[in-house]
Amino acid sequence: MHFKWNYEAPTPEQEKAAKELGEKLSISPILGQLLIQRGITTESAAKRFFRPQLADLINPFLMKDMDIAVDRLNDAMGRKERILVYGDYDVDGCTAVALVYKFLQQFYSNIDYYIPDRYDEGYGVSKKGIDFANKTGVKLIIILDCGIKAIKEIEYAKSLGIDFIICDHHVPDEVMPPAVAILNPKRPDDTFPFKHLCGCGVGFKFMQAFAKNNNIPFSRLIPLLDFCAVSIAADIVPVEEENRILAFHGLKLLNTNPSIGLRSIIDICGLNGREISMSDIVFKIGPRINASGRMENGKLSVDLLVERDFATAIRMAKHINEYNEQRKDIDKQMTEEANGIVSRLESQKHNSSIVLYDEGWKKGVIGIVASRLTEIYFRPTVVLTKDGDMATGSARSVTGFDVYSAIKSCRDILMNFGGHTYAAGLTLKWDKVKEFRERFQKYVEEHIAPEQTEALLHIDAEIDFKDITKHLYSDLKRFAPFGPGNQKPIFCTTKVYDYGTSKVVGREQEHIKLELVDSKSSSVVNGIAFGQSAAARYIKSKRSFDIVYTIEDNIFKKNQVQLQIEDIRPNNSEK
Repeated sequence: MHFKWNYEAPTPEQEKAAKELGEKLSISPILGQLLIQRGITTESAAKRFFRPQLADLINPFLMKDMDIAVDRLNDAMGRKERILVYGDYDVDGCTAVALVYKFLQQFYSNIDYYIPDRYDEGYGVSKKGIDFANKTGVKLIIILDCGIKAIKEIEYAKSLGIDFIICDHHVPDEVMPPAVAILNPKRPDDTFPFKHLCGCGVGFKFMQAFAKNNNIPFSRLIPLLDFCAVSIAADIVPVEEENRILAFHGLKLLNTNPSIGLRSIIDICGLNGREISMSDIVFKIGPRINASGRMENGKLSVDLLVERDFATAIRMAKHINEYNEQRKDIDKQMTEEANGIVSRLESQKHNSSIVLYDEGWKKGVIGIVASRLTEIYFRPTVVLTKDGDMATGSARSVTGFDVYSAIKSCRDILMNFGGHTYAAGLTLKWDKVKEFRERFQKYVEEHIAPEQTEALLHIDAEIDFKDITKHLYSDLKRFAPFGPGNQKPIFCTTKVYDYGTSKVVGREQEHIKLELVDSKSSSVVNGIAFGQSAAARYIKSKRSFDIVYTIEDNIFKKNQVQLQIEDIRPNNSEK
């Protein structure tokens, strides 16, 4: 991987402002610079950023239809109607269902939950799900993380006397379903100040409004915030404003007193005794919650998330972990096959997008494969597989490119589609795949900027090893939780040298464990460069090189940091 390094040195004015802000907050000017890059220029804004307050959450009744949704829920409870909490089979949908179900169950017993089967019913509201609701006497369905495009299905439910409250965050069409209430900050007619909630976040706002309306103390919602943190991380929504508050307090809960279901997953992941980060959710907790929906049925994940007995939860978590191991094997095989196709086909090599299809690929894993290809080739990617006489697909995007709009441009040949800027799903007739590929590629070619298809590393600050102190790292941790909109800061240090003890490590000798010094201090700094063993020969040649990295805890040496090195290149003066 050859990255292009993108760094803009601060102007003298910016350096002065960073120094002044740093002095006011008793932090390094380097961190003052990071705050200013995030648009945080005052002492009071910095304090709000470092200490997000639940009291600053937006009034949920500012969301369109919220008053109608709360009234309908109150009516259902007053009339003792059966309520069904229905959600998507991914992490966001499962955590949203668990959150709403767990909260309402404290006050109302005539309630159940439902997750559609990915293979039998597909994404979103299904006729089978509505028939189940009708058969079990349901009069109100609260649907989470999907439903914004389910016009026919909700019309069918309405004909059976079943009402819907939609809690979604995907981009709506011009015409919306005939639901009693539609809670979605992306509605064009919604003035809610924050547009980037995940599905679980919309569910949380609904419960916040319900609690407020019924004089239920806000403190009763706090034990559910770990679900919000998990969904915000796994759904890769911006960790800003409202999401930052929810993620900050949710992570705190996840690290101190998580729900029994999440505690069992933490146990299975081997995260006990460690400080859990958003990255741990993305790479360890989230994939396990997703696994049952990818391999069998997502309802198993909700069963686990709402479980009250820890011994039972551990048994369930082990079962889901087995699904995750199966998923990893299939994912690896499919990614290798897909990568092979791109490498062989000249048409795919030179296009500005990738569209692949294979009727043998597993539907539950195509989204992961699309993500992997996007990471490898830095191009918007669609991966499709056969489902009856239909093709079903998942799309993933690169920074700044709206893949949802690219798919929408082909809507006349699609049976169904939905999603948001960086991830989308679609269904079309199998015989239309070739036409879709051509049209999708044409749209991408016309709308993508050249820099969006480059492997870019955005460097936040250029520093020396002497700047990496315990105090700096301690303050740097206060920037968490990290994610889109607040990425982990990336630093650059130039003219560094091997201390003489760096070595290649890993089962296949693919990584480098580094011990480094720079030209301005004598302190030795530890680092790890994953998958970069090709640079080892140059490093051992005693010539200087430049590195780009993040600063992490050294899990092997307590109270010490190590650099996670993203890229290495020879120093210009050595060329």
